[in-house]
Amino acid sequence: MKTTEQAGLYTREGAQVPLQGVEVTGELLGGHARVRVRQRYRNDEKRPVEAVYTFPLPSDGTLSAFSMTCAGRRVEGVVKEREEAFRTYDDAVTAGHGAALLDQERPNVFTAQVGNLLPGEETVVEVEFLQAVTAEEGSVRWMLPTLVAPRYIPGTPSGDRTGHGGMDPTSRVPDADRITPPIGEVHYGLRMDLLVDLGREVVVESPSHTITVNRESGTRMRVGFSRGEVSLDRDLVLSLRSPDSSAVFTPLVTHRKDGAEAGTFALTVIPDLLAMASAPPKQEVVFVVDVSGSMAGESLPQAQAALRLCLRHLREGDRFNVIAFESSYRSFKPQPVPFTQRTLEEADRWVAALQADGGTELLQPMQAAVRTAPDGVVVLLTDGQVGNEDEILKAVLAERKTARLYSFGIGTNVSDALLRDLAKQTGGAVEFIHPGERIDDKVVAQFSRALAPRVTELQVSFDGVEGTELSPSELPPMVDGVPWTLFGRYPTPGTGKVTLRGRSGREPFALTVRVDFPALSDRPAVEKLWAAERIRGWEAAGLTGRRAESMKKRIVDLAVAHQIVTRYTSFVVVEERTAERRASGQPETRVVPVNAPAGWDMFGTAKQEEAADGGAVNVRRRGGPLGRTQGAAMPSRPGGRPMPAPASAGAAFAPPPPPAMAPAPSPARAAASVAPMKEMKDLSKSAPAKKRKGGFLSGLFGGDAEAEQGTSLRQSVSAPEPIMMESAYSQDDDEREDTGSSLPMLDGLYAAEAPAALSRDEGGVGVEALLGRQLANGLWDGAGAGPEPVRQARATALALLELLREGITSSHPLHGAQVKKAVEALLSLAASLTGEPQVAELALGVAWLAAAGPRTRGRIEQAAKPLSGLSGRMGNEVALRQHVDALAAR
Repeated sequence: MKTTEQAGLYTREGAQVPLQGVEVTGELLGGHARVRVRQRYRNDEKRPVEAVYTFPLPSDGTLSAFSMTCAGRRVEGVVKEREEAFRTYDDAVTAGHGAALLDQERPNVFTAQVGNLLPGEETVVEVEFLQAVTAEEGSVRWMLPTLVAPRYIPGTPSGDRTGHGGMDPTSRVPDADRITPPIGEVHYGLRMDLLVDLGREVVVESPSHTITVNRESGTRMRVGFSRGEVSLDRDLVLSLRSPDSSAVFTPLVTHRKDGAEAGTFALTVIPDLLAMASAPPKQEVVFVVDVSGSMAGESLPQAQAALRLCLRHLREGDRFNVIAFESSYRSFKPQPVPFTQRTLEEADRWVAALQADGGTELLQPMQAAVRTAPDGVVVLLTDGQVGNEDEILKAVLAERKTARLYSFGIGTNVSDALLRDLAKQTGGAVEFIHPGERIDDKVVAQFSRALAPRVTELQVSFDGVEGTELSPSELPPMVDGVPWTLFGRYPTPGTGKVTLRGRSGREPFALTVRVDFPALSDRPAVEKLWAAERIRGWEAAGLTGRRAESMKKRIVDLAVAHQIVTRYTSFVVVEERTAERRASGQPETRVVPVNAPAGWDMFGTAKQEEAADGGAVNVRRRGGPLGRTQGAAMPSRPGGRPMPAPASAGAAFAPPPPPAMAPAPSPARAAASVAPMKEMKDLSKSAPAKKRKGGFLSGLFGGDAEAEQGTSLRQSVSAPEPIMMESAYSQDDDEREDTGSSLPMLDGLYAAEAPAALSRDEGGVGVEALLGRQLANGLWDGAGAGPEPVRQARATALALLELLREGITSSHPLHGAQVKKAVEALLSLAASLTGEPQVAELALGVAWLAAAGPRTRGRIEQAAKPLSGLSGRMGNEVALRQHVDALAAR
């Protein structure tokens, strides 16, 4: 049967594989998610069978419970050392009892084995997990993966099979047979009934599915699929936005039972490091973009758009390069080059010509990237579907010095484990972009984190109270505006202080927080999350020899004590059976297939939508599975051509890819799908959207949404606030507060025509041409008499006026970074314009209109105080527009 296309799908009698459906229930509360994934099995055969189902869970989740319900009886599972759990399961099945086993294959891949499913009987297996949920930019993004997508498996066949996957173990992926479930025709679907209660009003949206939101009472809402049941072929993504601008969260959450030897705490701060902000040093940035076969379809255009946006956030003096990889890899330039308008346009054309094909050979391009920028920034854009995650992580950590890794997980099915590990262990961050989600705000957020002030070399001390067994043991950097959490234990109750000390650049940093460790507190989720975080730190230690064995025992002991599944421990549940319910003989194994991933061109699902009735869509594969790089037949491209063999380690540079059939898009037109110009010019036709600001973290780890609330350690966050296309306001990418007014962009807004150098000819001066003349320092070059600063200030102000006519401000999703550079450049020139008050008024007035954000506007207003003709108009946009129109016409 394993040789047929429907291998594992049906029995010899034609009975369907026993998995009938999956249901997601649970709660999204203030600071955590408690989610239950129920798998419903029914055996329609005449003999007992065993079901084997490989499925995903979030890599940052902590499994908290496992149970099996059959014949109306629910039996709770227990965590044991992995081999002991398997022996318990195997002995129970052999003896004719019911049993279920849950193994962790990877941090985000699990296998459920359900043995002795009796004929005609239904069995429900339930997996429960916890997640810490933090809010950034006033919103929460929650993602649940729904299938284990095909992965690129490098290496030669090696070792014995221990799993039921479609690939054999290899020298580089020894567990390949445990992480590659078969793909085939799927008849089971996914249902959802999720309670959302953050203790305040929220807007619940989903870029991945059509959902229904029913309000129950107060702030309680239930979220489900509008179709009832959907296919398990893409990540489930929910976005929770709060219209409430206040930033309220619980900084300290504790758990301590009566008579316990110690309690557990979670201390969360949102650091305000704005006062420490200084001009960031020039950086070396290497972009690594995945163009393998799994990116074909919807994912590659998303990656290209994100990459174009990334490029526009570089600064004068930064150096950059782009590496594209599949089975081999190639670079935009042999070495990083300075960021200039010319290199930006060249990179735009190179990126636009990229096409998806081949395997996901990520190891060598990542090594090349961190060798190139060992102390810089590496930005990875991928769907993360590789089998050799540990190998890649170890290689990157070995090559880097202080380089930080920032990743974009792109597509409908992202393997998040590697991306989260790279971010965590290098001090970077990860963003996920599902088709339908906005790209620009995520790109801005990533670059804001990369350039934001941060505190390193952190140490913690306790005064009046004692904290032990801290996790993470090596404290990660604090990044401005990003929630930072410390877990630990406290032996005795008490009130005291926790002080965090470190360095921000060359400046010392200290933050003291008052804490109250109570004698009794009921937040049990804290204890499991502390144990899970401590185990993750131990697993990442990379010990060898006898110390590794000792660490393994330590992990097993802690995992068993707190009932946590790890790579060394598993959940097992046994239902003792008697009389006619006790099976005889060994059950036949039925391997549960999974869907082809939505949006993957290699499976013919690039444009696939869910069936109207919510059922699965039958898919015929157009190519083979993701293949190995050595010693095995390579998979075919769509159309049957073989994928190329991998490049050698020395192939670090290759010529740019051939031009696309159509001319490469210009820098302005390349992002037409992100921000159509018509939409930007018609902003005034939309009602102003209510501004969002501040984060919200309410009832962290609490049992309900009414948990205690603390005072925010940060009233505003310097990370960017995304601007919705339909909004009629704008802001800088580092600002949060409402300006209290809008900036409508109407045709003919400015009465004066721009000078001839910038006036519209037959086709009008395009944005593309105008931005193409911008200097690398953000200014425009001006002609005529007068000192260079005066000429450049006037030319830059006129250029910004032209961009304002096109609806482009510093918040524009594609060109906003260039506008902001111009605003900053004008601010720096202000002191050189004292002898030319009219030019100074024009430059600062236009800068104020183009920036439109409160922080930068405040700096401009400060610079404009000596200019009596300007300072009085700064609070009145209409008067200011008229004033700069008159100045521009002179």
